[in-house]
Amino acid sequence: MRASTLFARAQHAGVMTLDVITSDPYNNITDSIFTKIGVNLHRQPNHPIGIIKSAIYDYFDREHPGIFHTFDNLYPVVSTKANFDDMLVPADHVSRNPNDTYYVNRETVLRCHTSAHQSEMLRRGEVAFLVTGDVYRRDSIDATHYPVFHQMEGVQVFSPADWEAAGLDGTAYAERELKRALEGMAKHLFGDVEMRWIDAYFPFTDPSFELEIFFNGQWLEVLGCGVMQQAILDAAGRPGHKAWAFGLGLERLAMVLFDIPDIRLFWSGDQRFLKQFKAGDLKAKFKPYSKFPPCYKDVAFWINDQFTENNLCEQVRTIAGDLVEEVKLIDNFTHPKTGRTSHCYRIAYRSMERSLTDDEINELQNQVRE
Repeated sequence: MRASTLFARAQHAGVMTLDVITSDPYNNITDSIFTKIGVNLHRQPNHPIGIIKSAIYDYFDREHPGIFHTFDNLYPVVSTKANFDDMLVPADHVSRNPNDTYYVNRETVLRCHTSAHQSEMLRRGEVAFLVTGDVYRRDSIDATHYPVFHQMEGVQVFSPADWEAAGLDGTAYAERELKRALEGMAKHLFGDVEMRWIDAYFPFTDPSFELEIFFNGQWLEVLGCGVMQQAILDAAGRPGHKAWAFGLGLERLAMVLFDIPDIRLFWSGDQRFLKQFKAGDLKAKFKPYSKFPPCYKDVAFWINDQFTENNLCEQVRTIAGDLVEEVKLIDNFTHPKTGRTSHCYRIAYRSMERSLTDDEINELQNQVRE
């Protein structure tokens, strides 16, 4: 990608290269991740991600006219305090590890979730809001995982007068309103589907739930949610109040609703993909326009204590970009005398737009091996 294009994208997002790729020893953000900042798929009305976002916004505006404020262009670089501490994420939680999170420095990250803006919104006096944005997590490589995806955060705050009028305590009232809102949203997106609530755990809500729907013959998780932890409300200047909160992945919903088989397709500029979708149309189904063959290459190596699969996937992504479809562990061996362990990974290369040549795949694989 040309430097001028990178600059234009970053400038549009209000993020400059030096804001995120620095010489700080804790920095682990790659050029390939930087190129995604400012693309803003969720702000493109005819893109599947934008279509889902708009449908959810329309639902809340219809059910609660003028109540919910929406935000979809917030700065993606946030403090670790906003991303973790304000959300009561434990100090030893795996998500804080640089193996899982993109760090600018020890105090600053690319947001891992749109919940990173929750406390900020509450302190600003917002009491009902939806926040949508691109989020960043170091992850495995397969058809359903990508290091950049899109989330929506929803919050509604209630006062004692609300639950007293209903004859309920604050937690019970917030839970009731939460489930009413989200069941209605699921029906708005998927039709009159069967639903069930599963008890869950999230550090920032209690009680916590996952909503599942029975769709296309199977139970599918739609979102996680719950009654906001009182400590979050208190710290944000809302003592004595209750609130519900939910978070959902827009790619996950779009893949289910539109029958999109590979998460990489969302980043495709191919008009054969993009022209299949139109703003406001939730009935569209993806029609495959080509299926180029995969090319499989194996790589084996001895591992040490510092090895992680996420680091391997990050390295492969940096070299091959979206040409890599999957990285899968196919064998491991521990030497009986030395105790050393080796892993063998199978890398699947496949373009969604053209056939790949042996020469270009061999060149990529040689770089991976190095």
